[in-house]
Amino acid sequence: MASKSSILFHFSFLFLLPWLSQSSAHPLDPLSPDEISTVRRVILSTHLPSPPSLSIHYVGVDEPAKHEVLAWDQKRPSPPRQAFVIARFGGETHEIIINVANASLVSDRVYYGSGFPLLTLEEQTAAAALPLSYPPFIDSARRRGVALADVVCSTFTAGWFGEPESARRRLKLLCFVAGETANFYVRPLEGIVVVVDLDDMRIVEYRDRVAPPVPKAAGTDYRGGRQHRVMVAQPAGKGFKVDGHSVSWSNWQFHLSYDARAGLIVSLASVCDTDKGGTRRRVLYRGYVSELFVPYMDPVEEWYFRTFFDSGEYGFGLWASPLVPNVDCPANAEFMDGYYAGQDGQPVKVPNVFCIFERYSGDVAWRHTEFGIPGQLIREADPEVSLVVRMVAALGNYDYVTDWEFKSSGSIKVGVSLTGILEVKGTNYTHTSQIAAGDDQHGSLLVQNTMAIYHDHFVTYYLDLDIDGCNNTFVKSKLKTARVTDGSVPRRSYWTVVREAARTEADGRVEMGAVPAELLVVNPNKKTKMGNDIGYRLISNGAPAASLLADDDYPEMRASYGKKQVWVTPYNKSEKWAAGLYVDNSRGDDNLAVWSQRNRVIENTDIVLWHTVGFHHIPYQEDFPLMPMLSSGFELRPSNFFERNPFFKSKQQRQEEHRSPLS
Repeated sequence: MASKSSILFHFSFLFLLPWLSQSSAHPLDPLSPDEISTVRRVILSTHLPSPPSLSIHYVGVDEPAKHEVLAWDQKRPSPPRQAFVIARFGGETHEIIINVANASLVSDRVYYGSGFPLLTLEEQTAAAALPLSYPPFIDSARRRGVALADVVCSTFTAGWFGEPESARRRLKLLCFVAGETANFYVRPLEGIVVVVDLDDMRIVEYRDRVAPPVPKAAGTDYRGGRQHRVMVAQPAGKGFKVDGHSVSWSNWQFHLSYDARAGLIVSLASVCDTDKGGTRRRVLYRGYVSELFVPYMDPVEEWYFRTFFDSGEYGFGLWASPLVPNVDCPANAEFMDGYYAGQDGQPVKVPNVFCIFERYSGDVAWRHTEFGIPGQLIREADPEVSLVVRMVAALGNYDYVTDWEFKSSGSIKVGVSLTGILEVKGTNYTHTSQIAAGDDQHGSLLVQNTMAIYHDHFVTYYLDLDIDGCNNTFVKSKLKTARVTDGSVPRRSYWTVVREAARTEADGRVEMGAVPAELLVVNPNKKTKMGNDIGYRLISNGAPAASLLADDDYPEMRASYGKKQVWVTPYNKSEKWAAGLYVDNSRGDDNLAVWSQRNRVIENTDIVLWHTVGFHHIPYQEDFPLMPMLSSGFELRPSNFFERNPFFKSKQQRQEEHRSPLS
């Protein structure tokens, strides 16, 4: 992550049209604007205080029990619609459950543990304005020769570094210079740190320690350079159907929703198996970004605390950016609008939160050319066409492009790409020759007076896989070298596969790349005609990256799950967020690694796979002043799930498809 500007558009909480009708809304549909308004009315009509003392920090669907969702069909009413609300008043955090259907308060519980809820957009905007009327800051800007009208301040969470637990919510502010450029992130007012008490909304601490030159604006402004985009249009009309929150395409069906914290949520993804008479087979019950941890690697006073949890502190969905047609998404895309609950509980509309489109990549899904038959040349292939669901989270200086891509082969590819602007440090250096060995080696000198600091991005996904049913097992298929010792052939070695089924959570922790292995989730209760366990395997599309921080470092305590790229836990409705429910100022006592210490049974039961996609980011000059896309991701690929390649079809089936329109 990086800094949060007070002059950005902020969005969360998607609302799509009801899936079929209000009476048959899907249990996982997000709250509608009317439902968000109902939540607010109930809170204000009970014993709870009214604004401005009341602050709403999160409103989302109180997800029904999994067995109720799986048993539901459109012919019966949904389970009771309930909302989960996190609100603060009187210096306390309240967890509130509201029955939306009958507009009643179900429960109100005060949370007494460590950590605080998501920051609201409104309080961040108010805090960022405080330095501009604070005399010590005004004096600091004057001494640096900076016009106050050109200053932009942004919010940074303070983290936790061993301090005694406090009931006060505090935030740090760092400030930048715009004026001649919109790219103010590359012009920091280095050396100044402002500490704000959010509950009192006042500055409680101010430091101005050093004053290196403010980096120059020349050559940093990115406005006006955008070229005309030529987007590929759909060649034969849209091949997908969106019915409220339900999406159908090729052999896939799935449900979409939006959450202020998670952003895009994909649920109930199932694939049609033509070899089983068109049976729909479940693959993924629920998948989304659970946490995004971004620690920076400079230990000085103005930088050591920059260890951000973008989902749990700021809201990965709350900072979703409206997508621009023909720029963010191609001409064949369908867009969806949304709503979020503001700090006062009122629903606020956001347009184009995410888009859905078919991707024609120019690649082939499969092909073969055969020269071996005398007198014949055989060439067969199918083009690669996939369906993409996209969201972009604009978290301060970084933009995260997240894609869920569905393929007719049965695969789901999940991609995350980073772009935007680097977080930089003002420095006295103007050339690398001035940097002595071992001196300030915390980043890369990109231009004069501008050092881009080393940092990480760890994106942790929640993946509740239900491979043809809830009872699944995590399997590590390890590749093992074996020797030929009997002299029967000239070979002296080969490799084979040793399958290890994970019995408990300790067996389900994996550091990818340490040992050659394929990682699978299988259904041990169902087999192919050949007797193989049906399953899906996890394939990383990037180099594995795990946290390099020391175990006793405070940010690492809070993100201790980052030492492994894969964790497997038994399904638990309350275990959704890898860094815990309350992340701001958390102590690391409620996160994925802590839950896993119970070492629960994960064999042949309902399990959740957590996978972290990581980047160790060493900046280079090509990343300045705008950073090109840096991408990674993973694939969930069928592995003995089908009896054969689902692309393989008879000549008659192909002819029938060519005669029929896309559906």
